Formats: sequence, structure tokens, C-alpha cells
Amino acid sequence: MSERLLVVDDEPNMLRLLKTVITDKTDYEVVTTNNSLEVPKLLQDEHFDLVITDLKMPLVDGMDVIEITKKTDPNIPIIIITAYGTIETAEEAVQKGAYDFITKPFRRETILITIKRALEWKKMQGELAALKTPAV
Repeated sequence: MSERLLVVDDEPNMLRLLKTVITDKTDYEVVTTNNSLEVPKLLQDEHFDLVITDLKMPLVDGMDVIEITKKTDPNIPIIIITAYGTIETAEEAVQKGAYDFITKPFRRETILITIKRALEWKKMQGELAALKTPAV
């Protein structure tokens, strides 16, 4: 079964670009929304292995998406994509639980490598948790 990614961005063109970039070279299933208010329901109703979100969005921004995602499932890696990248913003995002922070414009290879690394990290976290669970 392929991994499922949730991509959140208020710009429909960016959503189409990200979905094309990701699905063109991988077998990941990509679900997109340009309404960040839908994120809590999507995370509650469906399983996702990774969340990619824009930082600057109306109503619910990328920092809010990090918090919502971590409350729903603290093990889901989150990648922030933004045109407004600063060191301070990147640090804040990572402190809140983001896996990585990518600035726009980004290269296709950068996003694909970051997704792969984040999913590998998630898998290793699951294996580590299983090793720490005492045998009965």
C-alpha cells in the first residue's frame, strides 16, 4: 500500500503543481485541499502518513496545521512550504513539530527527497517504538 499525503495550500495552482510533482515520480497517494479549515476533519476521517502545508494561509495557517496535526497524530511528519521563509519562522515551525521547512520556489528534487526522508524517519520512529515496547 502506498503512503498517503495531505497537501494544504490556499493557492489551487500550487496544489496542482505539488500533486503533479509528487505523483509523477512516485506512487504516493496525494489528497489536496485549499481550505485549511478542512484539515481537522480530514485528519480525523482519513489516514495520512505525511502532511505538507503552506505557511501563510487565511484563517488557519501552517503553524496551526502543525498543532492540529500533532494533536490528531503526533507521529505524522509535517513539511512546511513557504515563500516567506526566515530562520526564525523555520525554528518556530520545527519547535512546534515540523519535520522540515522548504522555501518557494523549490526544486522538484528537493521536495521529493524531503518527502522520502520524512517517511523514512516516520518508519524508523515506528520501529523504535516497537523495540521499546516490552514483550509480554
